[in-house]
Amino acid sequence: MADRIAELADQMTLDEKVSILSGEDFWSVPAVPRLGIGKLRVTDGPNGARGGGSLIGGVKSASFPVGIALGATWNVDLVKEIGAALADEVKSKGAHMLLAPTVNIHRSVTNGRNFECYSEDPILSGELAVAYIVGLQGQGIGATVKHFVGNESEIERTTISSEIDERSLREIYLIPFEWAVKKADTWGVMSSYNRLNGTFTSEHNWLLTSVLRQEWGYDGIVMSDWFGSHSTAETVNAGLDLEMPGPPRDRGQKLIDAVNSGAVSQDTLHERVINMLRLMERVGSLDDHSEWQERAHDRPEHSALIRRAGAEAAVLLKNNGALPLNGDGSIAVIGPNAKIAQIMGGGSAQLNAHYRISPWQGLVSALGEDRLRYAPGCTNHRFEPVLRGQFKVEYFANETLAGEPAHVASQDEAQAFWIGHIADGKVDPLHFSARLTGSYTPETSGTHRVGIYSAGFAKVFVDGKLIADAWTNWQKGRTFFEEGCDEVVGTVELQAGRAHEVVIEFATKAFATLGLAAFAAGIGKPLGDDAIAEAVRVARNADTAIVFIGRNGEWDTEGSDLPSIDLPGRQNELVAAIANANPNTIVVLQTGGPVEMPWIGSVAALIQAWYPGQEAGNAIADVLTGVAEPSGRLPQTFPVRWADNPAHSQDREVYPGVEGKVRYEEGIFVGYRHYDRLGMTPLFPFGFGLGYARFAVSDLTVDDTEFEAEGSVMVGLSVTNTSDRDGAAVVQLYVSDDIASDPRPAKELKAFRKVQLKAGESRQITMTLDARAFAFYRVQAKHWLVEDGRFTLRVGLSSVDLPLTATVERKTTLMLPV
Repeated sequence: MADRIAELADQMTLDEKVSILSGEDFWSVPAVPRLGIGKLRVTDGPNGARGGGSLIGGVKSASFPVGIALGATWNVDLVKEIGAALADEVKSKGAHMLLAPTVNIHRSVTNGRNFECYSEDPILSGELAVAYIVGLQGQGIGATVKHFVGNESEIERTTISSEIDERSLREIYLIPFEWAVKKADTWGVMSSYNRLNGTFTSEHNWLLTSVLRQEWGYDGIVMSDWFGSHSTAETVNAGLDLEMPGPPRDRGQKLIDAVNSGAVSQDTLHERVINMLRLMERVGSLDDHSEWQERAHDRPEHSALIRRAGAEAAVLLKNNGALPLNGDGSIAVIGPNAKIAQIMGGGSAQLNAHYRISPWQGLVSALGEDRLRYAPGCTNHRFEPVLRGQFKVEYFANETLAGEPAHVASQDEAQAFWIGHIADGKVDPLHFSARLTGSYTPETSGTHRVGIYSAGFAKVFVDGKLIADAWTNWQKGRTFFEEGCDEVVGTVELQAGRAHEVVIEFATKAFATLGLAAFAAGIGKPLGDDAIAEAVRVARNADTAIVFIGRNGEWDTEGSDLPSIDLPGRQNELVAAIANANPNTIVVLQTGGPVEMPWIGSVAALIQAWYPGQEAGNAIADVLTGVAEPSGRLPQTFPVRWADNPAHSQDREVYPGVEGKVRYEEGIFVGYRHYDRLGMTPLFPFGFGLGYARFAVSDLTVDDTEFEAEGSVMVGLSVTNTSDRDGAAVVQLYVSDDIASDPRPAKELKAFRKVQLKAGESRQITMTLDARAFAFYRVQAKHWLVEDGRFTLRVGLSSVDLPLTATVERKTTLMLPV
């Protein structure tokens, strides 16, 4: 095939070569019909395959557990299985490549995109990424590991410079990408939006050429994040193969001119083309001339996998005997997430799921509705609930709603995300206006809140009166990937049972970085003291109270960091009130990361359920009832308070950033390394999780015969299920450099193994540590170094539960290449 690729490249004209180095549209790279080269199509991931539709609506897709949930499984075999299943999903959408996995590190507990990433630890992240990629690419679908590198915050993410020293890059942030290249042979890498130490990653020669290609031997492609290219010759020369999306902004004729002027050499252009053709051959698009067809293929086997994975991701954080549920007593089902299925985070990872099972539905299926009583208690939404119903949409080929509509359509909700081809192509997607007309019939009378936020100008009229105005004084905010304004809210008196006319007017505006138009409008009636009082009454009259709280994809979303890790709204107050009314109170928490828990001492049990995909309610019910074992373990430390997190600082340049820079001052001391360094006790430590089954580790053995010569060590131990239930233990192996010449963490995770054991079963396992497990990076010398001296190996079931220890010792140093 190499000969064929070389021949095709030699036959291509300059125009044809340039054409495949940028997108044709939002989701595809153009074909070259003259040479029989097919079109390459990509789709967003990582927790599903959305296809070529909008972030809102579109062809339905399977929704899998989000990244942090997969991180909580600590199960490489399961993640590999999910990768293979996602390949089927990508094929259903007529695509060849999935824009996944996301492997950025949980530096801060407030990163809006933490839900999409695996862990605060690079080894856990790296090994899960490898499994995901191997599963996906084993079915012929290309992976695109992202975002390379330093995208650990969503604040000013398209322009900010992540200031990261090289040692921290090498030991923390680059590891998952390095593993993806060296261990999984990923076919795609996506550059991040941000700058790295002053230079956009999409034109960073050291990152894309020196490290990625020369040091790691990468032979796949590097594509930009969408609109993440900012130059022509600079990106091509640095190693960026593909500008996305299309039509091109920095390439096309600009690249032809750069080649003709000598700013980009023929050799460099040829290398980029070869990389693209090699990718097309690997994913099968080179000879794919089929018509693009997207199918909503709801596979029962994928639903079963999602349910199993969602349950395995659940982390039991506290249990005073309240779980699993037993007996036939009455259950109060309370909270804002009880009847609303929170299945995914927001941003480019969101999709139109085949269905959504709420916790209420899951419990009804498992226990029957007769045992259940419901009360919402409070709300937790960031924005007013999106208005659902039939809307007439009139599109105008101008930005003033003038004249006759160019196109008329309908939609069933008051939100839209317009990109690429819209209104049957009758308006310019970046220069148009629209009027939506519909109605809202409230269930109760009284004061209602009307909210609107938009990437563009927008107004909401109710019964002909302007209620919410995001047009007149529009200001950039934290919505729609930082292209939108914050929500503007007005109030209006509405009557129950009456259909009130709602009209929404929208017009595009100049964009900052991402070329899109979008809005969302909602109407809601606030819940007050009476709602909490009713929830308390329901809880007091039940044998057990289960409170479903947390956040949703409005909070945990791309394009916006969290303002804090407090639970939104009055949820803390709700939990405290319910726990006071019923001592048998169980909390089910759904978030994309840690929250502060002032009520933790008063509840009987706590489960962290994350966003587990479309089977959310069934998976949660399986864990609550004991049908499934909660074998998840925390992939991120939960601090007692936000201020304990390593990125929290009085110096705003450390976080969230100042004057275009965010400085990673903590260096290598991220996550549990930080808490160890300060001797600080977190609320729940990294790697922690209880279960219905119980486990013990014993009989540690160490084979260090190759340690002096090769730097490798074999570790063996026995794992025993000491309970009368089947279950799974996550065995964790940490390494400490007892006396190091450079500052090093007190311990670092270097290997782990998830072990399924039947009740009473015991099994011997082995884990291998290579030389890199003992090494740190020396920046000036440009190599990894294993020092002479003693290293301590610590083995156990969490980062603070490490009962087994042993030491190994070297007499000489060992230098390892990059």
